[in-house]
Amino acid sequence: MLAEPLSVMHINLNNGTYFRYLETARIDWIRSIGVEPTPGGEGMVIVNAFCNFYRQIEYPGNVRIKMYVSDPGRTTFESWATMVREDAPDVVRAAGGATTIWVDFPKQKALALPDWLRTLVSD
Repeated sequence: MLAEPLSVMHINLNNGTYFRYLETARIDWIRSIGVEPTPGGEGMVIVNAFCNFYRQIEYPGNVRIKMYVSDPGRTTFESWATMVREDAPDVVRAAGGATTIWVDFPKQKALALPDWLRTLVSD
C-alpha cells in the first residue's frame, strides 16, 4: 500500500519515499534469511544506495518490489530491486540498489562475508 503523500494536493510520491520502500524491501529480505540486528555482534550495513526514477508513482495504489542479490566480494554484495504498480506490473517505475557490507559492529570493521551468505548471494 502506498504511503499517503504529505500534501493531499501532491499526488505523486516524492523521491525519499521510493528510497524508503526500497529499504523496507531490503530489510524484509534480510530478515527472511534469518539475520536480525545485533549491535553487539556482526551484521549488514548499507554503504551505498541509488534509485533511478523512470515513471511517476501516483497515490493511491499498491507497489510491488522484486529484490535480487548478486556479486559477492570479500566483504560486500550487491542488492537490486525493481518497483512496479500492482495495476501495471509490466511498467517499471523505478529501479534501485545498494552495496551491502558485512561488519563487526563493536569494532566498526568490515569482515569477510560468512560462507552461508556468500553461497546465498552467489546463486
